[in-house]
Amino acid sequence: MPADFIYLDHQATTPLAPESRDAMLPWLSGPESMGFANPHSMHKAGRAAAAVVEVAREQVAALLPRGGRVVFTSGATEAINQAIRSVPRGTIAYSAIEHSAVVNSALATGAECQELAVSSQGLVDPEVGFAEGTGLVAVMQVNNEIGTIQPVERLAERAHAAGALFLCDAVQGAGKLAPPEGPDLIAITAHKLYGPKGIGALWVRDGVRIASLIEGGGQEGGLRSGTLSPALCAGFGAAAALAGARMEQDFQHLSGLAGLARSILSRWAVNGSETARWPGNLSLRLGGLNFPRLLSDCREIAFSAGSACGSGTGAPSRVLSALGLDAGQARNSIRLGFGRYTTREDVEQACHRLEAAAVAQGV
Repeated sequence: MPADFIYLDHQATTPLAPESRDAMLPWLSGPESMGFANPHSMHKAGRAAAAVVEVAREQVAALLPRGGRVVFTSGATEAINQAIRSVPRGTIAYSAIEHSAVVNSALATGAECQELAVSSQGLVDPEVGFAEGTGLVAVMQVNNEIGTIQPVERLAERAHAAGALFLCDAVQGAGKLAPPEGPDLIAITAHKLYGPKGIGALWVRDGVRIASLIEGGGQEGGLRSGTLSPALCAGFGAAAALAGARMEQDFQHLSGLAGLARSILSRWAVNGSETARWPGNLSLRLGGLNFPRLLSDCREIAFSAGSACGSGTGAPSRVLSALGLDAGQARNSIRLGFGRYTTREDVEQACHRLEAAAVAQGV
C-alpha cells in the first residue's frame, strides 16, 4: 500500500494479519514440503493436511458459542444461503437492514417473508412481533453499513418461543465482540477478521439439522462437498485465534480512533445509535455533501458510502432508507471503517482531509 494511502474501509474487508499469512505459507509451498496434499486423502500427507484443517476448526469454534459445530464454506454468503435454504417451512423474518445475502436468499426460496422494521437509531425492537407460522428469524449482530449492535439474544429467545430457528449474520462481530448467545445458526467469514478471502463458516447448534447446498463427495460431514484448502483453513484459524486473544485490546484501540474522528468531524451527524454500536464503524452524513466529488478529491483515502456489495447501483442505501433518511440524506453519507492496524495519525490526517474537501464544496 502506498505510504500516503490511508485505508478506512474495514467493513468491506480487512488486511491479512501477518500471523495469518505465516500460518498459510507452509500449505502453499511446492512438492518438497507436501503442503499441497488433499486433506481428504488417507495417506500420510493427506492426514497431515487434515490435521491442520481440524486445528483451524477448533480455533474458529473458539470464537463461537459452545454446543455447536463449524462447517467450513467459501464465505458468509454461502453459509447464509445454506442456512436459509435448510428451513423446511414457514415465514422467513429478517430485519430491514440485513445484508443482501440474507434478503435475496430469503426471497429466492419463494417463502413468505416478513421485514422487521428498525428505529431511527438502526435497531430492531427486541419485542417486535413475528408473523404466525414463522420458521426462521434472521437478524445480524453488527450492521455492516452503520455499525449498530442488535439485541440478538432477546430476539433469538423470542424466535424460539414462536417455534422458529434463529440465524445470525455475525460477519462484522466475530472476533471483535463476544459471540451472540441464542442463535441456532451463525455465519462468519475470514476476510472480515484479518484472515484470507475465500473461506468462511456456518456454525450449527447441536441438534439443528441443515441441508447440503453443494453436492459431491460428501465432505464436511456431508454438508458441504468439495476439497478444502488447508492453506485457507490455516489462515482462518490463525486469524480467529489472534482475534480472540486481542479482542479487548482491539476494542479499546478502535474506541479511541472513533472518538478522535468524532472530535474532528464534529459537525457531521452520526447515522444510527451513538451508543449501541461497534466503534470500528462510523457512518456520518453532512447536508449538501457530494459523495462522488468527495471520493475524487480524497482518492488517497479508502472510504465508502455504504456496503461494498451494493456500490455502483446509484440507488440510495436500503439500510439508510430504513432509518427514515430521505434519498438526499442517504447520498450525503459516508462510512469510515477503522481497523487493528489503523493509527491515530491515519485517522487525524484522513478526517482533516475529508473536512477540508467538504468545506471546499461549500457545505
